[in-house]
Amino acid sequence: MDPLNAEDPVSIGPFRLLGRLGVGGMGRVFLARSAGGRTVAVKVVHSELAAQDEFRRRFAREVAALERVGGTGTAPVLGSDTTAKSPWVAIGYVAGPSLRTVVGDEFGPLPPATVKALAAGLARALVHIHTAGLVHRDLKPSNVLLTVDGPRIIDFGIARAVDTVAEGGNLTTTGAVVGSPGFMSPEQVRGEHLTPASDIFCLGSVLAYAATGRSPFGTADSGVHATMFRIAHDEPDLTDLAPELSGLIRACLAKDALGRPSAAEIAETLPVPDPWLPADVLTRLGRHAARLLEAETGAVTEAGTGASAGGGAAGTGAGPETGARNGTGAGSGPGSGSRAGAGSRPGGAVSAAGDPTSPTPLPSTASTAQQPAPVRRGRRTALVAALAALAVAAAATATYTLWPDPGAGGDGQKDRGTGQTGGTVGGSARPAGIVPAAFLGAWEGVLQGSPDHPRETTRIEISQGAAGTKNAVYVQVTENRLCMGRSRLVSADEDKVVLGESDVTTSVPQQRCTPAAHQTLTLRSPDVLEWTSGAAKATFRKAPTGTEVVPTRFLGRWSRIPAPEVYGENDDRYTSEVTITQGPVGAPVVGVINGYPRVVDGVPTSEDWSCGTTAVLAGAGTMLVVGPATRDTDAWDRECQEGLSGYLVVDRLKGRDRLLIYPMLDGEPNEYYRS
Repeated sequence: MDPLNAEDPVSIGPFRLLGRLGVGGMGRVFLARSAGGRTVAVKVVHSELAAQDEFRRRFAREVAALERVGGTGTAPVLGSDTTAKSPWVAIGYVAGPSLRTVVGDEFGPLPPATVKALAAGLARALVHIHTAGLVHRDLKPSNVLLTVDGPRIIDFGIARAVDTVAEGGNLTTTGAVVGSPGFMSPEQVRGEHLTPASDIFCLGSVLAYAATGRSPFGTADSGVHATMFRIAHDEPDLTDLAPELSGLIRACLAKDALGRPSAAEIAETLPVPDPWLPADVLTRLGRHAARLLEAETGAVTEAGTGASAGGGAAGTGAGPETGARNGTGAGSGPGSGSRAGAGSRPGGAVSAAGDPTSPTPLPSTASTAQQPAPVRRGRRTALVAALAALAVAAAATATYTLWPDPGAGGDGQKDRGTGQTGGTVGGSARPAGIVPAAFLGAWEGVLQGSPDHPRETTRIEISQGAAGTKNAVYVQVTENRLCMGRSRLVSADEDKVVLGESDVTTSVPQQRCTPAAHQTLTLRSPDVLEWTSGAAKATFRKAPTGTEVVPTRFLGRWSRIPAPEVYGENDDRYTSEVTITQGPVGAPVVGVINGYPRVVDGVPTSEDWSCGTTAVLAGAGTMLVVGPATRDTDAWDRECQEGLSGYLVVDRLKGRDRLLIYPMLDGEPNEYYRS
């Protein structure tokens, strides 16, 4: 959690704000307390989005869905005002990690007794969701939070009332399939009418993941379409599944919706032990609760001394934006891919959700949680969460501004061509500087996620300079924000460089970044250093520098891999072309043009749309990292939306080069063959 800024209000409705949980494209998420002392997460919509009638309707629909469920097995709505100048909703704060984080990153597969308790808790939550007349439609490990009292289901951004889904099932007016590949039901894959039984199939996949650590229908390594085909036609891979779980999970994963048990039947037959989680996971929850308490205490102190400068109620300040790691996606047309989004096109989209744990504090950029306004995403895989339901927010989207020139500004920066310090002071050459040669150059690291699937990355390029000069240029990329700046050199010795005060030179979107915090770089080997900023740590590795850092295997034009099994006879109208050019970090090297037919009431019309975006290169180590996709005004229709940050990988499929563009989320990639 970050402290309140001067422009932040001190209260929203009846809730006193303690600090920021995150900032995103939709608004801000604050940690707050009610008059009775209850801890809540308050989401406040950005004023620019609040001016859009469609956005207000979507936000109101999300709040209404949460209120209909009532908080049992989810998170209760404790207050809202969807008609305010800046609409807001207060939700009970869920202090627990996601199932994906626990199983995938920290603990591994859960024991059978815990999986049974997980099944019982999720089934009880689904009973209330289904009784409220809703189908969640995006139940997956990152949308399940684990608490001491049981699991909680989050992210109702794409939940829909059973009696209001359009004819043809979950086809929206854009003709998109809703869900997350790997955790979809056969009905979702086929775009059929969804019933509560669809959530039960997804529950079976979630339980299999919890018990084995993998999706029962495989990953997207062989292609998103292949994963969806396996869901619709193949039996699940339940290798290593404990025998006592097999019957339950196989029943949930029945291809025939009528053959699956109901949520009530599951809830009634499974016991719930106490405690229900393994000791190691409970210890982790305890540590998180302690950090939260400490953070709240600190926030209260700060609020009492300085927060009043922000004054005013929600909607009177500087346009809060929310997002939340349980979020709303971005991406325009078929080329966009992300865990989150509201509408999907051939580029693929999957939904977002996540952990309420605080993000890495690097450039204390007011948190790195989640997401922009509702958007329409690639139809190849899934429509995704239109509005994030809970917890922490992620960064935002906007436009690219130039990477700062390390040789400019008279800060003693090293000249790219000579490696020497440039500039003069009073006619005399600047001092050679104090930075050891081993530190010079570019370094890149992953702050959240893994080296293969990053969620947040940072690049620091260090030039020679004297103490006090701003000789380090950094770029930080989160799910949908890019921040660049310069850091001042505090000290340097043989194995350590300390960077202090920073200036923001680029904020994407504008005015959404804050200066980087103090950073310490400790050399471990010629190619590896350890980065720390406060309590956060990461391993950075040497990265290429210069004006041409894009590997040749990425260069050229790429076209969407055909998917007639998804788009049928209109497949040739769903197009996505990617062009990757050479350039330095900070240059717009990735361009995407997506085309698709306009769809009304699930039926493609004769009208075709075109959406063009560009993305800035933010890292060129083992993969290409790019910032948020921003609009190309030469190809932009009224339904187009800007996109998320991402990373690019090239591999081989069926003897051909394949380009994979991943969202910087728990999302599936968009797939392309070289044109």
